Amino acid sequence: MEPIIIVLIILVVLVFIALIKTIQVIPQASAAIVERFGRYTRTLNAGLNIVVPFIDTIRNRIDLREQVVPFPPQPVITQDNLVVNIDTVIYYQVTDARAATYEVASYIQAIEQLTVTTLRNIIGGMDLERTLTSREEINAALRGVLDEATGKWGIRVNRVELKAIEPPTSIQDSMEKQMRADRDKRAAILQAEGVRQSEILRAEGEKQSQILRAEGEAKAAALRAEGEAQAVRTVFEAIHAGDPDQKLLSYQYLQMLPKIAEGDANKLWIVPSEIGDALKGLSGAMGNFGGLGGNGGTSAPSVPAQERREKPSID
Repeated sequence: MEPIIIVLIILVVLVFIALIKTIQVIPQASAAIVERFGRYTRTLNAGLNIVVPFIDTIRNRIDLREQVVPFPPQPVITQDNLVVNIDTVIYYQVTDARAATYEVASYIQAIEQLTVTTLRNIIGGMDLERTLTSREEINAALRGVLDEATGKWGIRVNRVELKAIEPPTSIQDSMEKQMRADRDKRAAILQAEGVRQSEILRAEGEKQSQILRAEGEAKAAALRAEGEAQAVRTVFEAIHAGDPDQKLLSYQYLQMLPKIAEGDANKLWIVPSEIGDALKGLSGAMGNFGGLGGNGGTSAPSVPAQERREKPSID
């Protein structure tokens, strides 16, 4: 009886192991490669799958999600013979589990080596300055080459990023000095531009002030002249409205003579030609006035002493 029990136990264990090998559960976003007697049979997708135990074997389980692989810094020589260290990051995804298993031995290592060689070819045609300022161009070139090469491996390269580009220490020091000099230059230019703008604005302000002042003076002079003209016009109209005779005008001439002679600086003054007629008219008027007085012997009034004063002649 004991041998039979042992045989039954062995059979139960074998059945259990067969069941375990028959039922294969593949997680979501994963795939498994099945081989039968060492030859590819099929690819198991996510979910519950049945295989033939002891005949079908699982060769490889592959993650179909997008993967991120950082590569260590690689020394690259630029066109101007400078060595720079470049850090890269690759974002890739397995699209064909069978090709990723059988078309390349290790697709991670293959992508890394292809990235390094392609990067050296691209950077070798650029100088240092262009290398530091052309990240997008380098990324696009790397992605194009990797896509073309990894397509047959069942890999799709989604993105290629350069984490860092580190030039030599001496070059970094020179670049820092150049940037500092450029900043000082820009600061000096901005300061000079500010002073220039300030001077221009100040000159414009002074110009506007002088223009406004001149316009004000011109308007004031025009208004003053207009007022004087109006005053002369008013006096002229008043004189004509009063209809003065020759005697009154002659007397007004004589009244104005002392005012014309006033002032020490007056060396020469001009007597109007009409003053002779005015004096004749005035003397005639005075003679008539004396005749009206009869024999009283009243003589014509004499010209005041101030009016008889003669103006010194011009040397």
